[in-house]
Amino acid sequence: MEQLRLILAYDQGMEVGPTTFDDDNLDPNYILKIAKDGKFDAVALGKGIAEKYYNGEVPLIVKLNGKTKLYKGEPISRQLASVKEAKDLGAIGVGYTVYVGSEYESAMMAEFGKIEQEAEELGLVVIAWMYPRGKNVPEPNSPETVAYAARVGLELGADYVKIKYPGSVEALEWAVKNAGKSKVLVSGGEKTDDEEFWELVDSIKKAGAHGMAIGRNVWKAKDPLEVSKKLRKMFYE
Repeated sequence: MEQLRLILAYDQGMEVGPTTFDDDNLDPNYILKIAKDGKFDAVALGKGIAEKYYNGEVPLIVKLNGKTKLYKGEPISRQLASVKEAKDLGAIGVGYTVYVGSEYESAMMAEFGKIEQEAEELGLVVIAWMYPRGKNVPEPNSPETVAYAARVGLELGADYVKIKYPGSVEALEWAVKNAGKSKVLVSGGEKTDDEEFWELVDSIKKAGAHGMAIGRNVWKAKDPLEVSKKLRKMFYE
């Protein structure tokens, strides 16, 4: 299995929209250069960006599903690209979001099950974005809920599970234990100030999580390569 401790995430264009970007990070080439020069283990892109911009200079994860923030109903994110398309684009792995607790979780789980089987046959790593959401989930980032989501990722067969930070080192440790042999990647989340961000990174390291899938706190930073260098030092040295 590929060793993925630091993934540079760039699927926010669909999920969050243009308010995420400035004149620099609006350009996918800028992100790909950070991924290469920052020595990230992989970059996570949607199908369209991968088709039009991916240059093969850094390992690729293709995010297979997605939705916009404009939709306000019960959360569901359906498959938009196939595992074979990802393989043909040169990907080493695929990612897929499951909104645990949504009324539509069974549809996403079933879709993920097929993706996991196809990816295994093609030798691709599978990352599950495990995000509790929906009207039945009043506290999506509570320790119990995040640990439950991590466990569901293991039960579904994911190689890696990407989860939100549940608020403390102890809570994240419990989530990591529940993920078992599925390796835990913690989401970097929205752009925060430097002190808050590095406190988060330190907590993730202390809790024994495998690494991070991080976007805005890198490519919206004043010096993305300095942040990347420091992250590598923390997770690899």
